[in-house]
Amino acid sequence: MLYPQRFREFTQEHSDTLAALVCGMLLFLGWLALHIGWLGWALLFLPAAYVIGGYDSAREGLTTLFKEKELDVDLLMIVAALGAASLGLWRGEYYLIIDGAILILIFAISGALEGYAMRRTERSIKGLMSLTPDTARVLLKGEEEMLPITQLKVGDEIIVKPGELIPTDGMIISGYSTLNQAAITGESLPIEKSVGDEVFAGTLNGFGALKLQVHKPASSSLIQRVIRLVEQAQTEAPPSQEFIERFERIYARVIVVAGLLLVFLPPFIWGWTWEVTIYRALTFLVVASPCALMAAIMPTLLSGIANGALQGILFKNGAQLEKIGKVRAIAFDKTGTLTTGNVQVSQVIPSSEYSVNEVLKAAAALESCSEHPIGKAIVQAAGTDWVRGVDVQAIPGQGIVGFVNNQQVFVGNTTFVQQYVTQFPEELQKSAQSMESEGKTVVWVAKAEQVMGAIAISDMLRTEAKVMITRLRKLGVEQIVMITGDNQRTADSVAQTVGIDRVYAELLPEDKLDVIRKLQEEYQTVAMVGDGINDAPALAQASVGIAMGIAGSDVALETADIVLMADKLEKLATAIELGRRSHSVVKQNIVVALGFILLLLIGNFLGNINLPIGVIGHEGSTVLVTLSGLRLLKN
Repeated sequence: MLYPQRFREFTQEHSDTLAALVCGMLLFLGWLALHIGWLGWALLFLPAAYVIGGYDSAREGLTTLFKEKELDVDLLMIVAALGAASLGLWRGEYYLIIDGAILILIFAISGALEGYAMRRTERSIKGLMSLTPDTARVLLKGEEEMLPITQLKVGDEIIVKPGELIPTDGMIISGYSTLNQAAITGESLPIEKSVGDEVFAGTLNGFGALKLQVHKPASSSLIQRVIRLVEQAQTEAPPSQEFIERFERIYARVIVVAGLLLVFLPPFIWGWTWEVTIYRALTFLVVASPCALMAAIMPTLLSGIANGALQGILFKNGAQLEKIGKVRAIAFDKTGTLTTGNVQVSQVIPSSEYSVNEVLKAAAALESCSEHPIGKAIVQAAGTDWVRGVDVQAIPGQGIVGFVNNQQVFVGNTTFVQQYVTQFPEELQKSAQSMESEGKTVVWVAKAEQVMGAIAISDMLRTEAKVMITRLRKLGVEQIVMITGDNQRTADSVAQTVGIDRVYAELLPEDKLDVIRKLQEEYQTVAMVGDGINDAPALAQASVGIAMGIAGSDVALETADIVLMADKLEKLATAIELGRRSHSVVKQNIVVALGFILLLLIGNFLGNINLPIGVIGHEGSTVLVTLSGLRLLKN
């Protein structure tokens, strides 16, 4: 039973190739029968070759004609082949039936080659889907049980043994190991993971056994989001492809009208015979069809998307791959983007009425309700002896407010806290200015209209940030700016270190939006790189929004057009280079496609090509541009 099943699977996957092979065999038998004078056998083999080789094209062409009321190249090919056969039967010149059959055969071979090329691209993309196992080893009442991934719930505990794939995103609650994350984030070296670290579905566990706790639904894991977005990218046509498709619909009508004119006018204008006229009109239908033009774009962009996914760059659709190559200006958020986002409390300066612990505990009571990296650093520094605030409300880009022990507490930047206090102690202000000049972020804490103190937060710059900025300038990016809600001194210090000379600081989310709009007025195509909720409006407004895949908030990831899955900034330059390569290959393909059409049309009118040669030139150019697009699968 196994072999028949494999045979069915093989024939289903390679049906177009098998149809082309049978068509070729029948064509050869028909030609041989005609050559030795067995006309009856020839008229049996050749129509069979037409049916087997041209069935799919005829079905697709007629479906498009009746359902969409549009002409397409498949139908034009079939009309040209049947026209040649009819002309051969009418004139008794049966070699024309051979010409029509050759047209069908070459068209079938071309379809098989294009199908193979596209399946190769799809396999590269869909390889992501095989990265996660179907089941997970779950601890239930102290015993291990294999459950389908779809049945996992938040809070379940999972055991992952050495050498196994991580089945879903989770937090390590026991164990230590190294994980190979190359398939997900593009990182080439294994990463050490221990208790408290997050691990991602589809990554490969190393030498240690791990116990994980599921902290999000399996459907929300990073790899599942990647798969959904890649599937979406395959179905969405970018603007260039939509333009080509609109052009093809108009172009097909023009070809039909021109073909009809070529059938009737040449005998009266140039004195051609009806046989020559019809034959050249049929050849015209073949060589003028825009198959190569239609194949010039999507194989290229899908290959680029697949290449990006393998390098830890997720393009949500082909349009963004096109746009990233045209970017002239880039705006960066600071915290979590140019910096690691792994901030820590470096210093606490209390006012004379309060202690260091009181300042930290008051701030932690509110920040425990926040997901901001600064808030997490404050909570970590405060320890565990504090009371969670109530009625807590975060004001993006400014601060957070709530009640602790029935007293209202304010935590945030200078401008925010100033609204709720009577005065700032002068000594605290001087200390804060000194810390800000060192590149630290200062968070103020106030209670009952009185400043409790200031907390200095330090954040490490990403080691690759400076090199990446230099590389972007070498790539010809005209303007690089930093936009942040942080204070001006801290922003200037970071910008100077990484080599950015245009800084917009102390911005609210709507202010970031305005900066992006102004950049677009000046540079048209503008990219924004960010990771937080307050970056989401700017990411949405930018021509290309780019989010950090690990550090980024869910809102930023959903809003962005491109995700750097390993949080590695150098991948941004790689994405731009990939976008430019795809743009270059698309242009080359379009030039090749139009060049072939022009040469074949000239050859047809000069009478220097016959129908089979026209088909070879036409289909050859289609296969050529399809294979050319696959070049983007290589780094």
